[in-house]
Amino acid sequence: MQDYVILRDLTARSRPALESRSPRLSPSQVVPPAPEVEVARGLSARQIGEEARAPTVVGVAPVMRTALIRPIADGTATASAHGDAWGVAAVGADTSPRSGDGVVVAVLDTGIDSGHAAFAGMTIEERDFSGSGNGDRQGHGTHCAGTIFGRDVDGRRIGIARGVQRALIGKVLDDDGSGSSGALFSALQWAAEEQAQVVSMSLGFDFPGMVEQLLGLGMPRPAAISAALVAYRDNLRVFDRLMSMIRALEPFAQGPAGMLVVAAAGNESGRGQVPPFTVATSLPAAADGIVSVGAVQRRAGGFDVARFSNGSPQVSAPGVGILSAQSGGGLLELNGTSMACPHVAGVAALWWEDVLARGQVLPGSQAVMTRLLGSARTDVFAGAVQPEDRGLGLVTAPQ
Repeated sequence: MQDYVILRDLTARSRPALESRSPRLSPSQVVPPAPEVEVARGLSARQIGEEARAPTVVGVAPVMRTALIRPIADGTATASAHGDAWGVAAVGADTSPRSGDGVVVAVLDTGIDSGHAAFAGMTIEERDFSGSGNGDRQGHGTHCAGTIFGRDVDGRRIGIARGVQRALIGKVLDDDGSGSSGALFSALQWAAEEQAQVVSMSLGFDFPGMVEQLLGLGMPRPAAISAALVAYRDNLRVFDRLMSMIRALEPFAQGPAGMLVVAAAGNESGRGQVPPFTVATSLPAAADGIVSVGAVQRRAGGFDVARFSNGSPQVSAPGVGILSAQSGGGLLELNGTSMACPHVAGVAALWWEDVLARGQVLPGSQAVMTRLLGSARTDVFAGAVQPEDRGLGLVTAPQ
């Protein structure tokens, strides 16, 4: 018996009749998709086979473990006793005329300490998908949220888009930092329904963890690896299909439409080891249509890629010695692509506001992504940094 994620398109039954009246139109032009995520528990192979054949079902995958991309210790990080978070100026948010005002941001993580001074005066809507209750006992989600839209704390600026007024906090990881693909997909659907324009995810599909889980159940190693690979593949397909459906909703929206998803590339590389090695961007950051983010650090002569940052991201952002909100109060410095990802989410909020302010009423996520990626800078790096390590460049706020 197995738990499964089932993705449905609730308009599927009505499409054949509509298409017969308009044969030249594609299904997405006839009627918008209506995605619905269901987590079905304890199904047999026969039962899930029957579900998969239903006319509304467009994707099925075994529920897979997810986990936060944990911050790591890094000797290059230096504690700062005063001053703003250095990433704010590095991405040009300190000189940008935009603040993120009017943009809705979703953070899918370990929750948030909504009573922290960094979030004073904001409208914060929390929903728990992890089963461990709202709030943030782990601290990761609070730190990420602080970098995206946190207000100043004790006179120190930590937030990129301090004008964001409404935030959606989907707790998809429990107090130990673990979750499931079912929780993630359900939260993405919720964020889309609530009209989030930017989504930040500093988490990954836990392939090694699933292999160990299956081995613990007595499965032979080759079978455990095979089963985990199938789950990894099928969850990626469901993820891609869900995001495709969400993008297909944009032309049907009334008002500013679209949802840009930003994800951390991962911390598995070992550039400082002997011999050095680089791990490719992990899922879901490597999925289609997602802005994947690598981490950079300050060096003499320009920015350098952090030793832990996974390769082939689309863009890079500050990820070492990042000052932000600490759950329970105060501020804390952390390192990781988890810390770089919210810099890009915050800059994306600034670009959303900029595009809308210029009179483009229905820009869609693609228009914002084009500006976000097209404005990335390459003239700020040390000479040895390669495109495969830093992507298109350092993400930069509108000026």
